[in-house]
Parts: sequence; C-alpha cells; structure tokens
Amino acid sequence: MPIRIPDQLPARDDLVREGVMVMDEGTALRQDIRPLRIGLLNLMPNKIKTETQIARLVGSTPLQVELTLVRIGGHRAKNTPEEHLIAFYQTWEEIRDDKFDGFIITGAPIETLDFEDVTYWDEMRRILDWTETNVHSTLNICWGAMAAVWHFHGVPKYTLSEKAFGVYRHRNLNPASPYLAGFSDDFQISVSRWTEVRKEDIHPASGLEVLMESDETGLCLLAEQHANRLYVFNHIEYDSTTLADEYFRDVANGTPIALPHNYFPNDDPEQPPQNRWRSHAFLLFGNWINQVYQTTPYDLADIGASPTASE
Repeated sequence: MPIRIPDQLPARDDLVREGVMVMDEGTALRQDIRPLRIGLLNLMPNKIKTETQIARLVGSTPLQVELTLVRIGGHRAKNTPEEHLIAFYQTWEEIRDDKFDGFIITGAPIETLDFEDVTYWDEMRRILDWTETNVHSTLNICWGAMAAVWHFHGVPKYTLSEKAFGVYRHRNLNPASPYLAGFSDDFQISVSRWTEVRKEDIHPASGLEVLMESDETGLCLLAEQHANRLYVFNHIEYDSTTLADEYFRDVANGTPIALPHNYFPNDDPEQPPQNRWRSHAFLLFGNWINQVYQTTPYDLADIGASPTASE
C-alpha cells in the first residue's frame, strides 16, 4: 500500500520519481480501509527536505499510511516559506484532540542550548506529555530523542568538544528485538550532532534498552517497550548528500568544521559521497511501522484508553 500525503506537497514528485507508491487523496477516500495515521512534528530548519526524507521511509512499507505534518505553533520558521507551512502543516494546538498510531519528532538545530532555554520548550513539554495519551508509539530523532529522554527520564545531554560528524560503525546489541529485524551485526549510520547522551546515566529501572551503539559516537538507539517509544540519537533518515550540504554550508559561513568522517571517498569533498546507511534506515522505519500495525488498537479512539492498551 502507498503513503497518503497532500496532493501538492513538494515531496510528492521526488517520491514518485524514486518509485515510492503515493496515493492521491481522492483514491484514499474511496478505499474501505483504515490507514495507519502517522504524525510528523518537523522541527528541522529545511522542512521540505525533512518531509521527503521521512515520507520516503514511512512510505516504503506494504501498509497504507496517512502522514500528517505538524509544527510548533509559537515558533516562526526562518528557512521554510510561510505559504508552505500554511498549506501543508497544522499546529499542534490544531491536532491536539486527534489520536495517532505513530508520531515522529525530528531533530532541531538547538542542541547546545539547555532545554529550558529553548523558546518553545513549554510547548514541547506539553507535546511530549500529550503523546502518552494520544499516540500509540513515538519515534524521536536526534534532538527530539534527547528532549524526550530528558523529559521522561531525566537523562541529561552533554556538549561534545568537537562535533560528531560523519558515518560511523555501530553494533546491533539485540538481534531478537523486533525493531532490529534484518539488521546486520555491524553497520554504519550517519551522525551529525554537538551533544550526546551517555549510557551510565540510564537508570536500570527506567525500562530503557540500548539497541544500538558505536565505540566512537556512543548511544544510537534506545527502546522503551512499555511506553512504545524509540529514541534515535543519529540521523539514519539523512539523504546521501545531507552531510555534504552541512559541511559546505559551514565552510561557506566560515564556521570551523572537520571533514565528515568516513563519508567522502578518499576524504575528497570533490567526489560524490557514498551512502552506507540507506538499507538500515528502511529497515528501522519498516520495523517500527510493522510494530505499530501489530499493536495499535483498531479504533483510534482506544489509543491511550488504558495503561495496557499496547500489551
């Protein structure tokens, strides 16, 4: 089954060119089927690129998915046209009475700030609390993951002396986890962050399980089974050229930045970068969508009805 997104969303043409099945709204309405309802709280500066990255991965499963784009209401985006936001996004306040099978919270370029210094932190806290009653399963990415693990468990983040930037080897710590079905024992993932969360700060009674980590960049993926939450601290969703875009942007701005690790062939930024994480990105999102499908209530109204709804 295809992904259902607004007919005029710019990501649509890119997905069709890549062979991702995209359903128009008219066809979706004619089908007698309940699609999985997935929300995307997009905190990234280039929202259009992030929409495409997430929609590509969410739309790769055999299940019909309806993607709802969500934004912070009290924050004005600087890198996305206002008309795009008005046409395709709803604020969280506008959808707060809705229920979702899955909800994705992206990263944001504010990771070196203390959480309490983020201008929309109060709204972010309300959204995270809301996911406990209105969302069956949440997938938090990079800063979104750090914010969520701090909010729910008090696990702090630490500023790094230099940016973790590049493509790094990771280990599969629990091949039996449904989220890691099909994963290699050893694989590579795109990393781009100035902060980290440390394993020693995770309390044994928290219910958090470490599923992926790297010797060089630390924690990558935590699962919280009883709450149906995933915390992904690295950018497994990135396109092949996203790290290059970040590198050349910083070079142009005069921002000190090292070459991304293990990314450009022969460390030559004139050569096209190689994507070593794409297949595992599809696996992780596909496994998450499958778990959502297997465990979510048929009636959306039943989401959050009781603590045992996901058992």
